[in-house]
Parts: sequence; C-alpha cells; structure tokens
Amino acid sequence: MIEKITYLQFNKSYCCAILALLLAFPIMAQEKPELKIGGALRFNYNLSSWKEGQKKRGGDFGYDMFRVNAEAAYQGIFLNAEYRLYSEGFGGGFLKQGWLGYNFDELNQIHIGLTQVPFGIQQYNSHNWFFNLTYYVGLEDDHDMGVKYIHTGEKFEYQLAFFKNAEELRFGNNTETSPNRYSYDITGRNKEVNQFNGKFIYNFEKESASNLGVSLEYGGLYNLDTKEIGNHTAFAVHYELTKGKWNVKTQFITASHNPENAVEEPNEVVTMAAYGAPYEVASNFNLYSLAISRNVPVEWGPITNLQLYNDFGFMEKKALGFTDSYMNVTGVLVSAGGVYTYIDYAAGYNHSWLGGNFVDDFAKGNPDAKWEARFNINIGYYF
Repeated sequence: MIEKITYLQFNKSYCCAILALLLAFPIMAQEKPELKIGGALRFNYNLSSWKEGQKKRGGDFGYDMFRVNAEAAYQGIFLNAEYRLYSEGFGGGFLKQGWLGYNFDELNQIHIGLTQVPFGIQQYNSHNWFFNLTYYVGLEDDHDMGVKYIHTGEKFEYQLAFFKNAEELRFGNNTETSPNRYSYDITGRNKEVNQFNGKFIYNFEKESASNLGVSLEYGGLYNLDTKEIGNHTAFAVHYELTKGKWNVKTQFITASHNPENAVEEPNEVVTMAAYGAPYEVASNFNLYSLAISRNVPVEWGPITNLQLYNDFGFMEKKALGFTDSYMNVTGVLVSAGGVYTYIDYAAGYNHSWLGGNFVDDFAKGNPDAKWEARFNINIGYYF
C-alpha cells in the first residue's frame, strides 16, 4: 500500500526540488539575449454530411485560428511559448504551450511549465489536420503543467516527467477545470493531479530511420464532491518508420480511469474537454492506430511537395453495452513556401466531432449510428 502524503507536504517538496535544480544549473556565457517571433494565420472550409443546411449552402468558409510563437534564450535558459486565438465558439484564446528549458549538454535537457506530455508517438501520431483518435481522448499532443527531463542518445532516448496538474485557469478551491484549452484533459467533477510519465525509445539504424518505444502514465483524479483521489493509467507500445519518402506510425494504447465519484455519479465515463466544449469518454478502453504517408516532390509554381496520407484509429471500449468508435482521414498536405494546405476527407463512427451527438459518442455511443464524413480544407500561412 502506498503511503499517503498531504498536499502541503507534497507541494513544499515539489517546489524545493525545482528550486534546487535551478540553483544547481551553471550559468552559461551568453552576452546578448536571443528572441525569435513567429506564428500562423489559418482559414477553414468544411462541408459535412450530417448538416443539411450547410450542404444546401455548399459548405462554409471562415476564420480558424491565429497564433503567436515566441522562442528566447539568455544565459543558458531558453523559453518556448505558443498562444492561440480561436473563435469564441471554439474556446477563444489560450496558451497551447509555454515552458522554460535548460540544456545540461547536447544530450540532456529539462523543461518546466506547460510542456508536452511524453506519451506515444510525438510530436503527432497523425499526418492530417484533424489528428488521430488518440488526440480526442487526451493521448496525442497533450500539454500539462510540470517538469520534464529529456535524454536524446543515438540509440536510446527517454523522457521522465512529473505534472502537478493540467493547465489551471481558475484557481478556485473547488472550481471545475476550464474547458477552454488546446489539448483534451479531464474536467467536470474530477481534476488531474500528480501525474508521472515515462517514455523510452530504441532507435534502429542503417537504411531507414525507425524507432520502437513504450510509454507509461500514472496520475491521480481528485474529485470535487467526495474530496477523494482516484487514479488514471495508460500504457502504449509504438513504432515509427521513415524510409525514403514514406512514413508509418503505428500504436497500441490501453487506458483506465478510476475516479472516486459521488454515489450517484457513474464510474464508467469521465468528462473531458477542449476548445470550450466538454464531452464524455469511456473510462476504460484500448486504442489502435495506423497512419501512413508518402511525400511527392513537385515543381508547380510555388508548390514544392505533396504529402499523401491515410490515418486510421479504432477505440475499443471495455464497458458492457458501449459501442466502439472509429476514425479515418484520407488527404493531402500541399506545401508552398510558408503556406500549408490540408485537404482532408475525415470519416467517423461514434465520433463527437464527425456527425455524432457530441455528448457521449466516445462513451456509451450509439449502436445505430451511421458513418458520417466531413470534407475539409485548411489553409494556413506560417511565419
């Protein structure tokens, strides 16, 4: 049995450990501060099979997102931040990532702040604009508040991290986690706390760039009603291959959420949210994904490359009576200087963002659901 530690003791120990790490860093000589500013502006067209009015209009075209990226370095400490501004209906403005870092040497570094959770294939387990099914359950391109150690050897890589919580925006004693965020986190009456992650990769050599990895995740779920702490766990095995113009990403994940809910609240589902909108997700599931792409260099005016891809995901829910979820995206990324255009045909079955009722597609689902699809074009200028 693991001995319980009070929050006061834990927080003091955590803060002291970080302070000791920072004080232990030797200050590297750097006379002038460095600053790099970038960003992106994106627009989006979509035509959805389940929206009759939109089909009669021939689809909709509008603003997607504006973002600002900042990278800075001074006296050995570096910063990386990205702020995104979406429309009000998608959560408005929020920080995607923002962390301070330090390089111990060429192979080892540390990040502190809102940093990417080391789990599964990174940076993305997909090629398309929609990401893969892993993103919609908080297991692709997730970012939380904590500290992460990174080692990048030639053969072996590993990342070890501790996250105090997901990004916190409200700071009340018993306030629910805000749904206005980039990556999916537990919200509603539970809050993510004290999460540990470990990711280990072996790099193969010779003719192709490929790696085999495993990822582990364990953390607490603090319930606002019972004041008790449950837990959540995830394990992944992943393989990525890049050979010539081809790229293959394949991954298996098993995940479990065990909240200490009030008696009247079911434990078979948890609430997750991003972009200002919460929905239910099955507490226990397996997730299988396979993503394949091929680059095709071209010389068509400003267009220099076409990346053709197909990304597939299958969510197997473990609760009795729940219907599984599927997602498949076929498309092409068109590269032309600083302009990147994703042309996607995204199909989903029991998928909240692809034709479902949104609330419980990733939880109980609907056995009578139909496959729905969305034709989508996202045009972005990145600078």
